Amino acid sequence: MTADSATKGPLRRAQRKQPVGRDGWSSPSRGLQPLRDGCEYGPDIARHAVNLDALAGQWRVAFDVAADALQIASGCRKSLGFAEQELAEHRGRLTQERDTTARLLMLIAHAEHIKLHRSVSAPRATRRMLGLPTGVLACVFDIEGVLTGTASIHAAAWADTFDEFLSRRLERTGERFAAFRPFNPATDYYDHIDGKPRLEGVHAFLAGRGIRLPEGRVDDSPGAETVHGLANRKNEALLRRLDREGVRAYTDTRQYLEAAREAGLRLAAVSASANTVTILERAGLAALIEERVDGNTIRSERLRSKPAPDTLLAACGRLDIPPARAAAFETTGAGIAAARAAGFGFVVGVDRPDRRGKLELGDADVLVPDLVALLDPALAA
Repeated sequence: MTADSATKGPLRRAQRKQPVGRDGWSSPSRGLQPLRDGCEYGPDIARHAVNLDALAGQWRVAFDVAADALQIASGCRKSLGFAEQELAEHRGRLTQERDTTARLLMLIAHAEHIKLHRSVSAPRATRRMLGLPTGVLACVFDIEGVLTGTASIHAAAWADTFDEFLSRRLERTGERFAAFRPFNPATDYYDHIDGKPRLEGVHAFLAGRGIRLPEGRVDDSPGAETVHGLANRKNEALLRRLDREGVRAYTDTRQYLEAAREAGLRLAAVSASANTVTILERAGLAALIEERVDGNTIRSERLRSKPAPDTLLAACGRLDIPPARAAAFETTGAGIAAARAAGFGFVVGVDRPDRRGKLELGDADVLVPDLVALLDPALAA
């Protein structure tokens, strides 16, 4: 299959679409979502963008493998019976094919108004180009705030849960105490809940309001006024919002993860959410993450939450990579402290503008506003 045959059909369809605008290109495809809050994938994941990036990545890998094969053949040319001129001709055709493929994919991307994160002709990613020490063998990412913008969805689901509970409690008691003020996603979420498993979050919020509830049972109904009941109510609220709003990965997430995989790094993700699998799938990232440690793991293995190092150590254990040879990507002070306690060789603080407050460098090796800031310009172009 040649580059022309792989791209001519989509290119012709792209060129047939809609009237041509002033810039000489057709108007955007129907259904593509505008970028919001620095995130790329909305409720209906922009499959065109994901698939075009995936196609470019597959072609890039194929061309790199072919180039490696020619390099090996050149080293043992005589034993294989190749003439140098013959190998030079193969290299020339390979270069031409790569350039043609890159050009056609860029034409499709322009016609569809899609940003192609990396060209087929981009150089092969290395650890140095990813902004990481050469000794790093694996990356462990916090999901909320580093890979996805799900913190806002979690916060809204907690608001749905606690506001209903507080309203019913106020209606029943008729008393107006500070305990009954509504849940504030901008403060209560980060003060009491962020980074904690569901049950811990319920306990922390109720303690902050001076409210005590019975623990209840794991199978309590979402309407039960128990700690487990509120946790189950939050889970239902989150699933409803995921169905309605979807999950958005930050615009730089796929670009960095694909480059990291290309550089031969092992990848894991950590989250306190029991819905991590759903979140990664909805964000279009599941295929890029090898291992995960989530709320289910925390509960079943009785891991402590950050700033304890337990979840990060568990991720390294699943990758079979020592923490000293891994890089941690965190967006909170507790996460950075956990990475240092775990003995990670390199710690990246990610201080995204949509997160509350400003993350300080502290014990992190580097502090960046997004993952693209780590990339060599040749990869970030």
